[in-house]
Amino acid sequence: MDKQPVEPIGPYERLLSGSLLVMAAGVLDSYTYLQDGGVFAGLQTGNLILTGLRIGRGDYASIGQALVSLVMFAVGVAIIRVIQYHYPSERAVTRKRVTLAFEILILVVVSLIAGRVSILVTTGLLALAAASQLQEFRRMKNAPFTPLMMTGNVRTLSESVLDFVAQGDMKALKKAGDIVTIIGSFFIGALLNGYLIQFFHGQTILIAAVILLATILFAK
Repeated sequence: MDKQPVEPIGPYERLLSGSLLVMAAGVLDSYTYLQDGGVFAGLQTGNLILTGLRIGRGDYASIGQALVSLVMFAVGVAIIRVIQYHYPSERAVTRKRVTLAFEILILVVVSLIAGRVSILVTTGLLALAAASQLQEFRRMKNAPFTPLMMTGNVRTLSESVLDFVAQGDMKALKKAGDIVTIIGSFFIGALLNGYLIQFFHGQTILIAAVILLATILFAK
């Protein structure tokens, strides 16, 4: 039988780039949770849960941040979608670099204004950055990928491990290794932020900017 041709991996869709993206996402969500009053930049499911809980307890004063995050996340998706209209798939490298540069710019601005403006402003800007990343980077090694949420990755890991153990599927074992790397990178991002934020406070978000810059330079 003839072997099926191997589909080439697209730009910024390798394991290294995926790992760096999720590490930055781990920094981003843990930063807003700790620095901006218990909300998430990218994990909008969490924001919906928190909003529902707060409304249910009559704590209406604290729902504004989560709502701002939700709205600005939608705005971020729209902005990157417009960029995608202007940079079609044959210009994917340029489009992805523009998206990463846009996200880095937002993170630098947040580092400069953190503590000087309302946390609604920084929460909104970081939700914009998170949405940009999610909208543009949706594949890794020719498979669906999300840099913001680990639930699907945990499911894939469990499935792949079982496929290897039950059926001896070596491809499943390799996939499991990739997913462990992704989940571990997300955890490291959150851990780095959790440790360093006590020293650098609002400027800790620059860790994510440095990670994304490394993605542009080294992880194509």
